[in-house]
Amino acid sequence: MKISFPKFVVFLNSLIPLALLAWDLYRKQVGPNPVEFATRTTGMLTLVFLSLTVAITPLRRIFGINSLVKVRRMLGLFAFFYGSLHLLTYIWFDRLWSLASVASDVVQRPFILVGMTAFLLMVPLAITSSNKMVKRIGGKRWANLHRLVYLAAIAGVVHFWMLVKSDAPLPLTFGFIILFLLGYRLLVKYFPSDVPIS
Repeated sequence: MKISFPKFVVFLNSLIPLALLAWDLYRKQVGPNPVEFATRTTGMLTLVFLSLTVAITPLRRIFGINSLVKVRRMLGLFAFFYGSLHLLTYIWFDRLWSLASVASDVVQRPFILVGMTAFLLMVPLAITSSNKMVKRIGGKRWANLHRLVYLAAIAGVVHFWMLVKSDAPLPLTFGFIILFLLGYRLLVKYFPSDVPIS
């Protein structure tokens, strides 16, 4: 399967944060708690790519750059990829592969439950990301299913905020971005004539 140059650029740039994280871990430039650093970083990257994914449609409509749609799926898959690394880091290094410990943590710490919910919402989106799945499900049902990305993003922001309550500006920034993008989508849907389009 051939990959276009824009997709290659997006793919390459999406891997750069992972390479930088690996390099920092290798050089031990991650502070006194490498596990916490890796977990926070992968979680942050998940939110970044979720935000980029939901930003594609507004950017396409505002600036008239229809080609942006071609990289939306890749950005979504990278959100799931970094979300998987985030979860893996937690289960592997924090819980030492103890599923009983994970289940107990989910019950005892609400922010873990919210984070798990965000990840589980991304799972069906990743599974149905291929063209074959679009045809199998049907375009309309596929589009409706993939609106779960907004719920996943909101849950991710809440998870982040519950984790760092004393340092709220960053999760609130992500929250504002997601709500703005969701609000724009609702405006386009219910008041299309009032929304500026390039």
